[in-house]
Amino acid sequence: MLRISDEVAIAEWEITETFVRAQGPGGQNVNKLSTAVELRFEAERSPSLDPGVKARLRRLAGRRWVGEEGSGAVLIRAEDTRSQARNRALARERLVALIRAALVPPRRRIATRPTPGSVRRRLEAKAHRGAIKAARSRPDAEEPV
Repeated sequence: MLRISDEVAIAEWEITETFVRAQGPGGQNVNKLSTAVELRFEAERSPSLDPGVKARLRRLAGRRWVGEEGSGAVLIRAEDTRSQARNRALARERLVALIRAALVPPRRRIATRPTPGSVRRRLEAKAHRGAIKAARSRPDAEEPV
């Protein structure tokens, strides 16, 4: 059981971990040991998350979201260290952080209107700028030919 918050916990059957060979430094073991972890969380099938959280998770995951509509999953790869256990813990930490971010609903935007003073200043600035640009034109351009 992977605890996300007081209300949300992910069951072990929802998470699949595969171990693959890591890239980068690793000494003699880099070509022999599978220390990198690919963690797959079946988000769409998860009974722990409500639809709003799943939609936010899909948006936050970005290209880590794999699969089509109805069968989506989050795929997290960790190959930061040479230790398989540490990479496994890092992948789980990243999943927990991603789901925690998705649990927070976005704040509703409160529509506001500009103050009368800001409208007046904006219009005065536009008129001033237009006068500057009008002064750049040639003097004879205003006279009809």
